[in-house]
Amino acid sequence: MAGRGVDMSALPKEVRDQLAELDLELSEGDITQKGYEKKKTKLLLPFFMGISSSCLLPFSLSLSPSLSLVASDIHTETVQAALAKHKEEKMALPMPTKRRSTYVQSPVINCTPPDSSSGSENEGALLRQSSVGADLEALDTPSLLQPPSLQSPDSWINHSVQGSSTSSSASSTLSHGEGKPQPQPSQPQAHTPPPDVTTAAPQARDFSQVDRPNNPPVVQGMSRGQSRSGMMETADGVPINSRVSTKIQQLLNTLKRPKRPPLSEFFMDDQEEIVEVPQPDPNTPRPEGRQIIPVKGEPLGVVSNWPPALQAALVRWGATQGKSPALTALDITGKPLYTLTYGKLWSRSVKLAYTLLNKLGPKNEQVLKPGDRVALVYPNSDPGMFLVAFYGCLLAEVIPVPIEVPLSHKDAGSSQVGFLLGSCSVSLALTSEICLKGLPKMPTGEILQFKGWPRLKWVVTDSKYLTKPGKDWQPHIPTANTDPAYIEYKASKEGTVMGVAVSKVAMLTHCQALTQACNYCEGETLVNVLDFKKDMGLWHGVLTSVMNRIHTISVPYAVMKACPLSWVQRVHIHKARVALVKCRDLHWAMMAHREQRDTSLASLHMLIVADGANPWSVSSCDAFLNVFQIHGLKPEVICPCATSPEAMTVAIRRPGVPGTPIPARAILSMGGLSHGVIRVNAEDKNSALTVQDVGHVMPGALMCIVKPEGPPQLCKTDEIGEIVVNSRAGGNMYYGLPGVTKNTFEVIPVNTLGAPIGEIPFVRSGLLGFVGPGSLIFVVGKNEGLLMVSGRRHNADDLVATALAVEPVKTVYRGRIAVFSVTVFYDERIVIVAEQRPDASEEDSFQWMSRVLQAIDSIHQVGLYCLALVPANTLPKTHLGGIHIFETKQNFLDGNLHPCNILMCPHTCVTNLPKPRQKQPVGVGPASIMVGNLVAGKRIAQAAGRDLGMIEDQDLVRKHQFLSEALQWRAQTDPDHCLYVLLNAKGLVVSTATCVQLHKRAEKIAAVLIEKGSINTGNNVVLLYPPGIDLIASFYGCLYAGCVPVTVRPPHPQNLAATLPTVRMIIDVSKAACILTTQNLMRTLRSKEAAATVNIKTWPTIIDTDDLPRRRPPMIYKPPTAEMIAYLDFSVSTTGMLTGVKISHAAVSALCRSIKLQCELYSSRQIAICLDPYCGLGFVLWCLASVYSGHQSILIPPLELESCLPLWLSTLSQYRIRDTFCSYSVMELCTKGIGTQTEILKARGLNLSCVRSCVVIAEERPRLALTMSFSKLFKDLGLSPRAVSTAFGSRVNLAICMQGTTGPDPSTVYVDMKSLRHDRVRLVERGAPQSLPLMESGKILPGVRVIIVNPETRGPLGDSHLGEIWINSPHSASGYYAIYGEESLQADHFNTKLSFGDPTTLWARTGYLGFVKRTELLDAAGDRHDALFVVGSLDETLELRGLRYHPIDIETSVSRAHRSIAESAVFTWTNLLVVVAELSGSEQDALDLVPLVTNVVLEEHHLIVGVVVIVDPGVIPINSRGEKQRMHLRDSFLADQLDPIYVAYNM
Repeated sequence: MAGRGVDMSALPKEVRDQLAELDLELSEGDITQKGYEKKKTKLLLPFFMGISSSCLLPFSLSLSPSLSLVASDIHTETVQAALAKHKEEKMALPMPTKRRSTYVQSPVINCTPPDSSSGSENEGALLRQSSVGADLEALDTPSLLQPPSLQSPDSWINHSVQGSSTSSSASSTLSHGEGKPQPQPSQPQAHTPPPDVTTAAPQARDFSQVDRPNNPPVVQGMSRGQSRSGMMETADGVPINSRVSTKIQQLLNTLKRPKRPPLSEFFMDDQEEIVEVPQPDPNTPRPEGRQIIPVKGEPLGVVSNWPPALQAALVRWGATQGKSPALTALDITGKPLYTLTYGKLWSRSVKLAYTLLNKLGPKNEQVLKPGDRVALVYPNSDPGMFLVAFYGCLLAEVIPVPIEVPLSHKDAGSSQVGFLLGSCSVSLALTSEICLKGLPKMPTGEILQFKGWPRLKWVVTDSKYLTKPGKDWQPHIPTANTDPAYIEYKASKEGTVMGVAVSKVAMLTHCQALTQACNYCEGETLVNVLDFKKDMGLWHGVLTSVMNRIHTISVPYAVMKACPLSWVQRVHIHKARVALVKCRDLHWAMMAHREQRDTSLASLHMLIVADGANPWSVSSCDAFLNVFQIHGLKPEVICPCATSPEAMTVAIRRPGVPGTPIPARAILSMGGLSHGVIRVNAEDKNSALTVQDVGHVMPGALMCIVKPEGPPQLCKTDEIGEIVVNSRAGGNMYYGLPGVTKNTFEVIPVNTLGAPIGEIPFVRSGLLGFVGPGSLIFVVGKNEGLLMVSGRRHNADDLVATALAVEPVKTVYRGRIAVFSVTVFYDERIVIVAEQRPDASEEDSFQWMSRVLQAIDSIHQVGLYCLALVPANTLPKTHLGGIHIFETKQNFLDGNLHPCNILMCPHTCVTNLPKPRQKQPVGVGPASIMVGNLVAGKRIAQAAGRDLGMIEDQDLVRKHQFLSEALQWRAQTDPDHCLYVLLNAKGLVVSTATCVQLHKRAEKIAAVLIEKGSINTGNNVVLLYPPGIDLIASFYGCLYAGCVPVTVRPPHPQNLAATLPTVRMIIDVSKAACILTTQNLMRTLRSKEAAATVNIKTWPTIIDTDDLPRRRPPMIYKPPTAEMIAYLDFSVSTTGMLTGVKISHAAVSALCRSIKLQCELYSSRQIAICLDPYCGLGFVLWCLASVYSGHQSILIPPLELESCLPLWLSTLSQYRIRDTFCSYSVMELCTKGIGTQTEILKARGLNLSCVRSCVVIAEERPRLALTMSFSKLFKDLGLSPRAVSTAFGSRVNLAICMQGTTGPDPSTVYVDMKSLRHDRVRLVERGAPQSLPLMESGKILPGVRVIIVNPETRGPLGDSHLGEIWINSPHSASGYYAIYGEESLQADHFNTKLSFGDPTTLWARTGYLGFVKRTELLDAAGDRHDALFVVGSLDETLELRGLRYHPIDIETSVSRAHRSIAESAVFTWTNLLVVVAELSGSEQDALDLVPLVTNVVLEEHHLIVGVVVIVDPGVIPINSRGEKQRMHLRDSFLADQLDPIYVAYNM
């Protein structure tokens, strides 16, 4: 910001006060970021004048020898200028938070040392501790993007050393109470507390997870504001004092900046979100020149002694100049190893040719025939063996296919090389003995079968294994014809490796053209640094050299790494006339030249720069010339050239006559280039690209420029296009791939009208460029490096050059940077991946990344999507050590890149999101909606269960309106009938209860309540029991005593700190007069551990019911009316709200009757229940239903499943249960835990064919994926696919739907997810894109009426319309049990009327969205069945961009993004979408998830993720019903209690 260069302390007091006031305005949102910058700059301007301009420069540039590429000086200045411009408006970007143990980068210690201003010993100690307690995050690195020299003390927001992230929230606050940062003390911080290692780590996910309300609790009726009053908040409700908040606040600030590309206006159809790439701006530059005329090279001269075929030249030199040296190979130190003469080359090649044709198979059987393809596998250090093998193949007329030596089974691109060998039908590979020994082998000693390769026979070509032919045998050397001579491999942008076949005549013509263009003379010396297997290294160093009897000195890559000057020394020693190099060789030699004083390059007639078309070649050539001009290097000998595997040499600068001026450079506008036009850049130096020419067209060739996409239309003179060449000296085809060949090798350019300009076919070179003045050719990029973003072209090499110019020395390892694009959300997005130096600090890396973002934004006017740093030497390499781009991209997309730092910037570069939806005001009156529905022929969306009616137990209903009476009646009429059986983990019966036992135990409890508890009628009593029969007995004991039971889940003894507060809260909120519990739990409630969490002195009376005296109450209470409250049902909702509802006696009877009817329950039936018995339908089934219907319930506490997973299923099999009830948690445990063991279970005799219905009890949308996988997995054990179904209940009505014994199977429909976001239901076919399967939530229970209502207008909706589900039923709850009795809220939820239609009926609002659809199925009465589909809870939905999202849909996408995501949860905070993902793999996968999660949410939901948090498994809190508690997670995240592995803030 503007104040960075000014010493704040030196400012006058009034200016400091004004600045503080400005800061406050900004933090409270009273001023925009832009206005703030403007005012601040104005205030500080007078104090800037005294500062020298040098200290405002962002950083100085230094280059180190470890860089493999030189950053262009011109480019560097540009980047500096661009960054300096950015610096004025720079924002503090939030730095990612990383758990210190995650990346073992530096060999010295396990964690990256903090880059702190005070190198105190204390921090070192802290680090050592943190590597011991690896889970603790010891330090938080500063998060501002300033150069270290300019750090102002007040910018270190929150550098206070963090304590344990699980300790109290005090440690996660800033070091100040107000919103203003305080200066960082410079002295060592001796007072920093060490990390707290005593706190227990977060519990692994299990059933002990509690229903935790948000801390602090928010009870119905208590406003959230009151509960949080202790925390300072900013204007938008953001607590100031949380570390995460500071970062998110920074993130929000960065997002306030205007985006670079303007958001174009979108037409949005109401039915469909239209997403498209913004249309180009009408002001974009367009080509204005005339149509280009093809450029002709000089004619190819006819020289009398040129051989009729290349092999003929070898024959000639072998016979006449046998002693003449052909090739010198160097050893690893750069000393000559051996020299191969032309005589030796000839004789060995002939021996090899003879052996290949005659000696490979058994006698008289020819294995190879002329025209067969053979792979050549030779290392780069052995050019001699390769030369012999290549010419041996030519003499035998078999076609050599040179490939790289495979190093391992998992080589980058190995299977693609296999594709090449397959498409060329190669079955034989030639190699040397040494190379063969080094190949990876199987234990049997055979060569490993490489991934994707055909089976190969390996032949060793060392001389001792070759057979000398007889005197009469001579190789057949025909005149060069159009048969293939050799095949050169080429990797495409998509990673496929194809073989370019070069005919004998093309090979010869190319050698002739190169000889003429380079003016080669017989007998001269050439130093070759390039790979001799392909491209320039092959064409000059193997083919043209032999044609001209040149002595080639081959410098292998390994030597260059050890001694970068070796090639310069060879030129000097051998007085070489030609050297063949790349920019990197110039750069390395220049870096090392200080060691060498007396080298002379005066002999050079040509220094061929093979990659002269790269953006950094200009500066490499200039810098090299600067250094070596004093060593005799002449400026006119530097010859850049342009080549491609298909067109071979496209153009080369001819060696100049001494003294001729070097051709001019083109300084082009980057903006123009991105639109494909040539504009000379004069005004804005920042976005200019300087390119040098690559000389003229090759002799005998014709060249023109055509449009790279679409039909090959000729370009205009000021337009950039693809270079196409017609010449006899080019490739002929992709071998074995005729389809692809046609589009590349047989192109006929057309004019603007689309008419062909002639008959002759051209070859596409894959190079992008233009023809400059004097017919000079300029190349500005390659097709495979082309990134098309929003209709504009960017060149990957240009972006690499810009990134390299941003002071990479401290951060990037050896300048290794890869740039590619990935398609996300209908457009290409640019990704940059670089290797990070092992000693780079987090701070430096983050700073470098931020600067690269700014530089690329400023120079190329394009946003980066993702910038990742990976540890040094981990990117997949090509054989000469370059980066294998395609494999890198594949790793990125597959989540196998394992970055150690990552920065995603989707907000800046994703500009094609549809416009946010504007909610229409509800102005339409009820009448018109009503009429609209009728006109459209829609029926109102309502459905009902069958009539409750009077059932067969007339006497029971009439006499026993109350459940307590039903139990007494059963105890008299059928005393020994067993109602309950409780099982333990071993499947053994722990206890049972007959009707009379239950009745007697309830009487004892009622007696003790009345005596000890001195309870009055209607008092609330908390029941604190583990799942079992005691809980049931004490419930009826309360009814007998006339008090109101409240069941509460007991605290978990190992995790009191997390579970006891909820217990305490329910006790306080329900105003319980007394607690009934067991002796063990009573001890826990009064223990020291409990005292640490809650105030144990204020518990109400605690009565333990373990050993009760045999007493009976004086009388059994009978309520005066059925409207009295029977019990309170408390539950924590997924949004963290603790709500208690009142259930009347009438509702209990109606509910039990409804369930009895639906499930056909009666005395002789047995059901198995594996549910938590504390609230909702789980409690009803566990405690009430058996007493009402008389059936036997087998109780399986879900906690027991953890020690014995098959318990529930084996119980079903053992007792031959027909109906069972469970929760999603139980189903998930079985699916994940024993889903793979069905064979073992089957062998043990487990059989589920008895199960008729297995109902999942839930208050959410049915989890179709889970129920289906459960059905599929256990189908082998006899489970019927029709058995599994779900139930649905809510707070206002505990049981709305449940699949009964009769009626049709649950139906499934597919709805369009895009329409759901617009609150509409659009039914689609299965498998349609963006379709979401929804399963019916069971059948509507008897006595229940359902209607779908528009939550805003409160009017009924039509069939298949999405709205809120309203219920009318005798068993709805009577209301909330609220502390401050908010009557309005209560009435709203429990007694609501429709705004029109049927204004008299009272409805209860469930708070869930869903729809009713009439199906083709028939119900028991023969009517068409109306199915209810639940979509999700209204409270949970996320409102983003004006659309409504259900978290589960986003989470489903996230969990699919990567194999290591075990579970995920999403929530929003200040309009940012936060995704929390649990990592099940190793921590090195953590950062891989960030881009994948961002991609999938963007693709499938059209949302940009703001923050991605990666945590350990089990961190996402889950309640007993298996539902995620997202609000609790949100609060933990904001209070910084998650101990995340990594937090990424997407820019």
